[in-house]
Amino acid sequence: MSSVGRDSGPAIEYRPVGEEVGVVPVDIRDRDLGGYVAEAQKAVAASVKFPTGTYVTWSGQFEYLERAEARLKVVVPVTLLIIFLLLYLNFRTLTETLIVMLSVPFALVGGLWLLWWLGFNLSVAVAVGFIALAGVAAEAGVVMLIYLDHALAEFRARREAEGLPFTRDDLHAAIMSGAVERVRPKMMTVVAIMAGLLPIMWSHGTGAEVMQRIAVPMIGGMVSSTVLTLIVIPAIYAVVKAPKVSRAVGRPVEPEGVEAERSERVKVHEEA
Repeated sequence: MSSVGRDSGPAIEYRPVGEEVGVVPVDIRDRDLGGYVAEAQKAVAASVKFPTGTYVTWSGQFEYLERAEARLKVVVPVTLLIIFLLLYLNFRTLTETLIVMLSVPFALVGGLWLLWWLGFNLSVAVAVGFIALAGVAAEAGVVMLIYLDHALAEFRARREAEGLPFTRDDLHAAIMSGAVERVRPKMMTVVAIMAGLLPIMWSHGTGAEVMQRIAVPMIGGMVSSTVLTLIVIPAIYAVVKAPKVSRAVGRPVEPEGVEAERSERVKVHEEA
């Protein structure tokens, strides 16, 4: 025979591998999963003493989150390393490669600001959005540097044809010309990307929450990346190139024969 009574305990019990398991379901709202579990683990460890042979594990979505974080710790550094290597193979100089890599943190700042403004927490979907944003930001920086290099080469060739030295004023004019030429392509790129992502951010339905968290970092990052590409990169480019440019102010460059003849005349004059 059996007896029936009331007692306190887990709502669900089952025995998967010969162990008695009690499941305590928890629903989380208006905060991130990882932060809640970290606080709950501290509270349980401080206030609950388990009998011998009894232990607690945190499973469900938190377990999937831990697995995803472990993968991202490998994927994110590898992604940045691949971007760096591709940039270096393209420019063949460490300086210009680092200038382009500087666009990545600036783009991340805009994505973080928009996440904070919308009240989104960091998650795996947000990390995927930031990875995509890093590639787009690096691409924008590459195009800007190409425009600046072309403008610099054009101004330098023009001064050589005129027999004049390339001065810092010419460097400033070349940078202004290259940056201005980049305004329209950059704005077209930003508008096209945001036009595709804004409907995703405003969408509702199955899977919308995940897609929103992928789109938001890219939208915010494209805004800050635009400011960086059009203002900061040309300024850094000028700082890097300025030491290599002559300080002369338009003194004509004489042919080698004339300069040699002048030096010979000076020697004859000194001997006399």
